[in-house]
Amino acid sequence: MSLNAVLFDMDGVIVDTEPLHRKAYFKTFNQLEVAVSEELYTSFTGASTKRVFETIIGHFDLSETHEDLSVIKRAHFKDYFYNDEEFDLIPGVRNLIEHYYDNGITLILASSATMTTINMVFEKFGLGKYFSGKISGADLKESKPHPEIFLKAAEMAGENIQNCMVIEDSTNGILAAHRANIFCAAYKSLHTHNQDYSLANIIVSDYDELEVGKISKFF
Repeated sequence: MSLNAVLFDMDGVIVDTEPLHRKAYFKTFNQLEVAVSEELYTSFTGASTKRVFETIIGHFDLSETHEDLSVIKRAHFKDYFYNDEEFDLIPGVRNLIEHYYDNGITLILASSATMTTINMVFEKFGLGKYFSGKISGADLKESKPHPEIFLKAAEMAGENIQNCMVIEDSTNGILAAHRANIFCAAYKSLHTHNQDYSLANIIVSDYDELEVGKISKFF
């Protein structure tokens, strides 16, 4: 057994797009002149854009469709994505990606985000050359915590699951890796709240801790 492939989640692991989504949603709510409370917004955590707007339309008795509102929100998100000065890669992740790449480890992106968003991130930050493949959970039948995405990612890497490691930051992602029987490193950042790490094999708050020399004892 040896570590031959690393399967990266994206949101919360490579970038944190949550603040951009938040700004885009609230800009849309302001345009609609609806007052969405923190409590209501928090209840949307992990929900699809469609479900968020269906709830908002019902709650505030709006005449627009969820498709109309999604178009507005997506335009705001795109604007923040390219122009928000605070938006950057998560600290230390570029070094870790380059470190694995230099050590001949196959990298696969396995994210629940749409392929459009994945490609936007890869293009903006120049990550394409490091990764051998990308999988969007939006294109799969099952979503995390179902293990399908990570089993497909291991297959894409051409590696046995014993030689793979998943890097995740969410309860559902960790559970998906656990169900796939793939070693899982949980990344815990200052922005992580209310996530359950009990099924992770290792928990780190600094990407230095996942360098080959430090992690190879597990493989």
